[in-house]
Amino acid sequence: MQIGVPAVGTAGEQAAVAGSPVTTRAPLLIGVPKETAAGEKRVATVPEVVEKLVKLGFSVAVESSAGDAANFADDTYRAAGAQVVPTAAELWARADIVLKVRAPTPYEVALLREGATLIGFIWPAQNPELMQLLAAKKATVLSIDALPRQLSRAQKMDALTSMAGISGYRAVIEAANAFGRFFNGQVTAAGKIPPAKVFIAGAGVAGLAAIGTAANLGAIVRANDTRAEVADQVVSLGGEFVKVDYEEEGAGGGGYAKVMSEGFQQAQREMYATQARDADIIITTALIPGKPAPRLITAEMVRSMKPGSVIVDMAAEQGGNCELTEPGQAVVKHGVTIIGYTDLVSRLAKQSSTLYSNNLLRLVEELCKTKDGVIDVNMDDDAIRGLTVIKQGDITWPAPAPKLPAAPAKPKATAVPVAAPKGHGHGSGEPMPVKTLATVFAVGAIVFLLVGLYAPASFLAHFTVFVLACFIGYMVIWNVKPSLHTPLMSVTNAISSIIAIGALIQIAPPLTGDAADRPTQVILGLAVFALALTAVNMFGGFAVTRRMLAMFRK
Repeated sequence: MQIGVPAVGTAGEQAAVAGSPVTTRAPLLIGVPKETAAGEKRVATVPEVVEKLVKLGFSVAVESSAGDAANFADDTYRAAGAQVVPTAAELWARADIVLKVRAPTPYEVALLREGATLIGFIWPAQNPELMQLLAAKKATVLSIDALPRQLSRAQKMDALTSMAGISGYRAVIEAANAFGRFFNGQVTAAGKIPPAKVFIAGAGVAGLAAIGTAANLGAIVRANDTRAEVADQVVSLGGEFVKVDYEEEGAGGGGYAKVMSEGFQQAQREMYATQARDADIIITTALIPGKPAPRLITAEMVRSMKPGSVIVDMAAEQGGNCELTEPGQAVVKHGVTIIGYTDLVSRLAKQSSTLYSNNLLRLVEELCKTKDGVIDVNMDDDAIRGLTVIKQGDITWPAPAPKLPAAPAKPKATAVPVAAPKGHGHGSGEPMPVKTLATVFAVGAIVFLLVGLYAPASFLAHFTVFVLACFIGYMVIWNVKPSLHTPLMSVTNAISSIIAIGALIQIAPPLTGDAADRPTQVILGLAVFALALTAVNMFGGFAVTRRMLAMFRK
């Protein structure tokens, strides 16, 4: 039997010469072009991930020098099993699937094969013209930024979170470079250095990464967000959550904040003005999907900041949170350095390329569950449906809301029988009935009467002391309130005190008594032994308590 040569195309059909024709699909070619956006150093796939893509059955081609800026040489791609293509035009023309970081330019769209698949950051809301160009190419486009992040199974593909964490870290590093002073406070022979005060506007993924980084460097960190539920996360990372004095819920969809009311925004501006006067460094991260970045820091707030202060505007690419931000630039205005870099992630190109390529690998795994080098864009899968903005030339964006699992039904409230507290009156917690109390006293009086009538006089004296000792001991022990000790330690200390008093009386009896009433040598020895053990117990307990308290002192 002779096997025919696969036809060129995304399906890659094969036909057998002998017998009835059998149609199969050849493995697809994944192409990774070099990023052309200014300042972009990332690459969509790293050599480590190339090996895994090959194991899934795909062929991989990388444009020459695509990974140079991220320190991935062409030879490392060849060693991982990828082809290195000399020109972008050849790569785009051959690739069935193109993996990119930034959205393609019109020139790159023109190079794209008709019917091919494109995966990367597309931002369909901000790029309607690009969407039309891609649809005209009959392309299938998966926009990684459109991933429904509320799906737990989509977290492994969430490139936005991966990149935001890196940018938050890098924002603090850029701020420290421009600040010109230590973050942590120090006391040296040359003088005292106060810790830097950092205020972070927005506690999303990038904001939380910035909070953790600044706190680890020793700064005093404060943060604010419209979503009240992130307050605990801010505190857990070492920051202080600054609340706006205005009640309004600010949670939006997909992990973003929503546009707040004018009343809230006014209260927020007043709070930001206060923080600006006090802070040494401000890092802003506020973004609302599909809208320009909200203006949080006004020119007046910048003027009120101390000379030498720093603002890092992480929303510069979408217009900026600061009124004086110049996207892509670091400028000094009113004595304040305002950093508006739009390539924070690319400044850690190797790390960000590795994380991003891992996110894309997980996506490709979802598209190729059969591991035969062929993808299936399943529109019944909520995660894939959310990512797919164009399917074979048809614009499918925006996707319908994903079907989230229903919250578990709350169990019906059942009446739980409450155990009656123990009391004196038949376990009901009520005071002892009068008749019962009278009976107890009557029985006690009869017992004492019989003892008084028939017992020797010496026994009666000892019996009276015994009864009074039991009563007083009970009142002393059970009225001890535990504070630094546990209740058991409190009770044992009270008992030890009573034993010590009794032992002392036996060791040094009153001198006025008869010599026959003096303690024998055996009783005296037992008293001394009891006193010694009690002293060890009491002083040992105080020593242990002191050591416990010392553990909690700073």
